[in-house]
Amino acid sequence: MKLFVTGIGTEVGKTVCSAILTKYFNADYWKPIQSGDLLFSDSMKIQDWVGEKVVIHPETFRLQLAASPHQSAKEEGIIIDLNEFKLPETQNNLVIEGAGGLMVPLSDKEFIIDLIEKLNIPVALVVRNYLGCINHTLLSIMALNQKKINLKYLILNGNFPPDTERVICENIQQETEIIKIPDIKNITKENIESITKQLTNLG
Repeated sequence: MKLFVTGIGTEVGKTVCSAILTKYFNADYWKPIQSGDLLFSDSMKIQDWVGEKVVIHPETFRLQLAASPHQSAKEEGIIIDLNEFKLPETQNNLVIEGAGGLMVPLSDKEFIIDLIEKLNIPVALVVRNYLGCINHTLLSIMALNQKKINLKYLILNGNFPPDTERVICENIQQETEIIKIPDIKNITKENIESITKQLTNLG
């Protein structure tokens, strides 16, 4: 099983959800692009939250500036080329975490969604409740459908008003599974493990 975790925007909880999925599927973890926060990267957070036994594959690009990858790369004179990305070789399940949302630019003309298409793996889309999240969610789903990318999981991260949840869930394909993750006020290894145990029968 290989799965690409993306979100409807920044700060929606992709890394927490990636930790939960990594734990649930006993998977390896790979962050293809880390843009900023190199001293406490998402790979380091996964290691802390999932445990020392988790296999973390090295990032393809580690960029200093905490900004969009195309901007961070330009600051360092780097060109992000989709051909540079190769799926890690592993016999285990693999959870891949993207940067920001689907249309985050890697260059002037290539985006995260193009990387997903190149890797040819299904997606888990992380959604968090805020004003505008319905619009951002449905646009993300539309973009995935246009590229014929399989939306395997829709992750509702945190609490949602019933009206918001209903509209979102009625606009996904029938085969897409819905995962509900409760709000986590204190992210710890123990809390990640507790939530993981609440998940059942994910395909």
